[in-house]
Order: sequence, then structure tokens, then C-alpha cells
Amino acid sequence: MLRKHTERIVDGGDGSGEGQKGRQLRLRAWTSNQRSQAAPPSPERIEQLSKFGMRWA
Repeated sequence: MLRKHTERIVDGGDGSGEGQKGRQLRLRAWTSNQRSQAAPPSPERIEQLSKFGMRWA
């Protein structure tokens, strides 16, 4: 189920999403990209993502 999960991302605005252009982000692809970046994320970024249950191993 998570393999095909997408999230709608809205750029800017007041956060209501009305009248704003957004894009669909494939969660599995984003997660994979975060894990495989050439430069590791900052400790602050790792801490933020870990709060949401991101596993790094």
C-alpha cells in the first residue's frame, strides 16, 4: 500500500489549498531519495524525519 501512496503538496499560500496549484509526490520515491542522497542529511533533518518514523537502516 505504501509503495503507491502519494501526497498532494501545495506550494505557498495560507495552507487551505483552495485555488492553489499543487503536485502529487510519490512517498516511496521521496523516501528512497532521502536515504540515497550523496550528502547525508543534517542532524536536525534526521531528527525531524525520525519523529515521523523514518527508518535510516
